[in-house]
Amino acid sequence: MTRSILLTGGSGLLGRHLTTALLAKGYTVSHLSRKAGNDARVKTFVWDINKGIIDERCIDGVDTIVHLAGSGIAEKRWTEARKKDLIDSRVKSIELVYDLMKRRQHQVTSVISASGIGYYSNRGDELMFETSTPTHDFISQCCVLWEDAVNESEKLGIRTVKFRTGVVLDKNGGALPTLAKPIKLFVGSPIGSGKQWVPWIHWLDVVDMYLLGIENKDLSGVYNMVAPSPVTNKQLTQAVAKHLHKPLWAPNVPGFLLKLLLGEMSSIVLGSTKVSAQKIEDAGFKFKYTDLDAALTNIYGS
Repeated sequence: MTRSILLTGGSGLLGRHLTTALLAKGYTVSHLSRKAGNDARVKTFVWDINKGIIDERCIDGVDTIVHLAGSGIAEKRWTEARKKDLIDSRVKSIELVYDLMKRRQHQVTSVISASGIGYYSNRGDELMFETSTPTHDFISQCCVLWEDAVNESEKLGIRTVKFRTGVVLDKNGGALPTLAKPIKLFVGSPIGSGKQWVPWIHWLDVVDMYLLGIENKDLSGVYNMVAPSPVTNKQLTQAVAKHLHKPLWAPNVPGFLLKLLLGEMSSIVLGSTKVSAQKIEDAGFKFKYTDLDAALTNIYGS
């Protein structure tokens, strides 16, 4: 059984959740980070992706690498410099690890990596499967480059799993606090038409799916990391408002205004991506939360 895990991006919100879950199951966990860690439970190795620097001891004794590193897609406007950072933080990071593995003896047998449902981009009401083709816009091609870089591990004879992650619901970070903030201020409303599909997933199911990817050696290839019941932007907004006990009275946020404010990045919230979870369910994964209302009840406690 896998016992030693190296996480890239381990200091992020998801990385912290996964670290806690792994430690609770008796795994040894270490992180690759830009600076020394402050989590006494794990050993942190320092790297500098842009300078190509990595602590070569990071892979010693490790049998599974979980690749979560990557700058936040929606944190800053997509300038050309930001686009480069979004790609490099995902691609150059895993390339740096693989370059190390090629020149240093190791016992890594599995690589489990994040990817994103941005791979499919804006597809209207069409249901997306893992075999669906990507588009040619920035977010889709970013995911393609990300996955292609991760796939290099297969040339090293290493089992590789990629999870195309949807909108992770967690009140402590990610999309949910951003959505909830205007609702709490009584100015929340659906975005654009409100009809665009949002492939959500509860953060506990994200952690459990990574655990399945780590522990089930028969798992390989790409899987959608979304709940099996997608909702529209309007349905999600209404559900969050209900759980926060706040009314929704403001008109929908016009799409043209978001395009003006956010530029190309507006595609994240205006695009519609309806995604199937069938493949991961067929692989034996059992969701804790298939229903949005139940997921939000757990998150908000009401």
